[in-house]
Amino acid sequence: MRHRKTIYKLGRTAEHRKATLSNLAAALFERKHIETTEIKAKAVRPFAEKLITLAKRNTLHARRLAFSVLHRKDVVKILFDDVAPQYKDRNGGYTRVVKLGQRMGDGARVAILELVGFETASKKHKEKEAKREEAKKKKLKEVKGEAAAEGKPKKEEKKEKGKEKEKEKEKEKGKDKGKEKVKEEKGKVKEEKHKKEDEKKKEEDKKKEEDKKKEKGKK
Repeated sequence: MRHRKTIYKLGRTAEHRKATLSNLAAALFERKHIETTEIKAKAVRPFAEKLITLAKRNTLHARRLAFSVLHRKDVVKILFDDVAPQYKDRNGGYTRVVKLGQRMGDGARVAILELVGFETASKKHKEKEAKREEAKKKKLKEVKGEAAAEGKPKKEEKKEKGKEKEKEKEKEKGKDKGKEKVKEEKGKVKEEKHKKEDEKKKEEDKKKEEDKKKEKGKK
């Protein structure tokens, strides 16, 4: 029978569930607050509070037990040196769950799990994240500005190339026009020559006719 067995199974096997709780607790001790689903927050809360109670002992054995659960030396150091000393005079209630409602997409209920008394740390973490986002935005703007600056010279080069091509075309057109003019002049010269030759032939023919007439008159 399942009397008094109120474990959040989270739809996972035992090993997977232990790993999930360990990772969430490590993230909580490291960042002082985490955002996750409401069920996971409720599942991690007692797990993390028991580790804080264990860390209050501040013995080598306690450290080894905590390391066997968290598997991270840096998080164990934070837990024993930073987190546990804040709760010397506090008997439980080390964490707080703040519900945020449903998230877009799957509609799961989301909540923030944070350590009581470390609100300033969470604020600092949020400020750091905001600064990082601002730095990323600035970098993106700089990259876009550089790309735009690089694009302008390229456009100018294209315009210059287009102008050069137009000039070359105009030059070619001028050359063609010059050739046409030369051809026209040559044609005119030829026509004048032909006219002169025709006139000479006509004059010669007239002279011949006149000579013939004169010879007939003499006879």
